[in-house]
Amino acid sequence: MSWFASLVLGLVQGLTEFLPVSSSAHLRLTAAFSGWEDPGAAFTAITQIGTECAVLIYFGKDIGRIVAAWSRSLLDASMRRDPDARTGWLVIVGSVPIGVLGLTLKDQIEGPFRDLRVTAAMLVGVGVVIGVADRLAARDEKSGRHRAPQQRKDLRDLGVKDGLVYGCCQAMALVPGVSRSGATISGGLFMGYRREAAARYSFLLAVPAVLASGAFELKDATESGQVAWGPTLSATVVAFVSGYAVIAWFMKYVSTKSFMPFVRYRIALGLVIIGLVTTGVLSPHAAEPAG
Repeated sequence: MSWFASLVLGLVQGLTEFLPVSSSAHLRLTAAFSGWEDPGAAFTAITQIGTECAVLIYFGKDIGRIVAAWSRSLLDASMRRDPDARTGWLVIVGSVPIGVLGLTLKDQIEGPFRDLRVTAAMLVGVGVVIGVADRLAARDEKSGRHRAPQQRKDLRDLGVKDGLVYGCCQAMALVPGVSRSGATISGGLFMGYRREAAARYSFLLAVPAVLASGAFELKDATESGQVAWGPTLSATVVAFVSGYAVIAWFMKYVSTKSFMPFVRYRIALGLVIIGLVTTGVLSPHAAEPAG
């Protein structure tokens, strides 16, 4: 992989990781449209460490408070009723599904799931799901049915059941085209959470899963020697800087704005890919790694 390609892909990773458009799909598509080799799951996982470092810094006070309360709850049972301690435990619970499926489906994630037809189908299908969740939330907020805006759930209302549902939604993002933030935020909206609360938990939930995945891929990459470390690390830095900027913008956007622009974009992009693949202009395996 060239330095230029890695820097472009790092920028794409940072710009799309936290938006409900699927960063893995955009990395795959950028490589395919540019005639580059698919950066692969290892590149994606390592550059995601950069974007998760942006989460650690942006939500540093929240994460520090949660970790401190969770740590105290290990020795003091009464602390387990503390909202921050409970959030810490539920982040762990919510990380179980993606951990199990990530290990179980590793070969599929690095192989069949990267087919552009799968990516296009996920862009369209999950786009429709996000649109429905957004419309239902907007209807409730306007009409006052079910829950008025001030009565929709916050993270203090999070329980084990909801934590597992969030975790299952996050696990769907193992398939390119789904979007980790899109799946978890729409899942939160369906369960009655406020937009900002759903987005905040989505970002917190991603931290252990992404860092663990990155560490796992780092180990494999070090042993195999197949990663171009200079370009990959540079891409990770670019992903961190651009990712931090996107988080700051998105957290302001999500509290008051609709997700419909992202929905329309996902569906349009998915249909374009389907059209290009169907007409033979683009191979469903374009830019896949050699061998």
